[in-house]
Amino acid sequence: MTDRTARVREQLVLLCEQDTNVRTLRLALLPLLRRVIGFDAYVWLATDPETSVGSAPLADVPCLPELPRLIRLKYCTTVNRWTGLSAPVASLHQATGGDLERSLMWRDLLRHYQVTDIASSVFRDRFGCWGFLDLWRLQDAPAFTTAELDFLHSVTAPLTAALRRSQAATFTTEHAGAPPPAGPAIMLLSPELQVRATTPPTQHYLRQLIPPDSPGRAPIPAGAYNVGAQLLAREAAVDANPARARVHLGSGHWLTLRAARMDSGAPVPERDIAVTIETTAPSERLTLFARSYGLSTRETELLAHLRTGANTREVARLMFLSENTVQDHLKSVFAKTGSRTRQTLLAHALGTQ
Repeated sequence: MTDRTARVREQLVLLCEQDTNVRTLRLALLPLLRRVIGFDAYVWLATDPETSVGSAPLADVPCLPELPRLIRLKYCTTVNRWTGLSAPVASLHQATGGDLERSLMWRDLLRHYQVTDIASSVFRDRFGCWGFLDLWRLQDAPAFTTAELDFLHSVTAPLTAALRRSQAATFTTEHAGAPPPAGPAIMLLSPELQVRATTPPTQHYLRQLIPPDSPGRAPIPAGAYNVGAQLLAREAAVDANPARARVHLGSGHWLTLRAARMDSGAPVPERDIAVTIETTAPSERLTLFARSYGLSTRETELLAHLRTGANTREVARLMFLSENTVQDHLKSVFAKTGSRTRQTLLAHALGTQ
């Protein structure tokens, strides 16, 4: 690693230690990465740590008008899929031995945009998958070098920790914003993930999740595309994770997006896909909260018992522990989450005042 590269890595690590939201963090990190690793386009998704499904996309790619197709192919391509990487970093050129045709996504779409290589990183720790990054090179740009991939590998751990910490910070946000609207929010997609119809609350959600870049322009339903694409990947036996993602709406509110095929007489691949958007249930918030703060299995179990209103004696009985051990676990949870009381802890975890 050269002196210049070492300095950039140091700046990147310092940036990762700052408190910032997940979108701002990624936007600040990309210019630093570009100083060491030249790239022409990128896709960087934060993911639901339990399902690994994209929840908060950030992208600058030449094929944006074909976004549904790009996302569908990304999820259904086995080569360098973020859920199947044996190492945190890999390049398309290395994985295919230079035969990019082996990648479904490249063969069916990216070759038309003269993509020469993609460096893929997955940000995963023992608490879940927090995101993945694809850096693209176009036209006559050379393949990513071993040194460049090694640099990406060297910053994977601090990036993963920063992404998880940014996720955790959303649970301490004051609930000052208006609550999500009542009523069903449903988006109907074609088998190719083209939008067919939506219910009125859907547009409200989409505008808050990814505001359009100009007034009057419709928001891009990237979250719906991602869960829909995961459903297609499950059906193709590419990945077994559920077609579900929890997404931070803002002001402490969380949404859960799910995809399922419509029930009709047509063969399954020809049926439309319904994506539902609803307020995340307390139990689903709690598990996401526990993963984001890095709670142990025992600490997560304790949190679940506290949610039911159990006191220390009851928790000790349920967990087959002494009351002193329960208190030790509780102190550890307080330390990790920055909480001082059980009431504050549960308010953050469950989204209650």
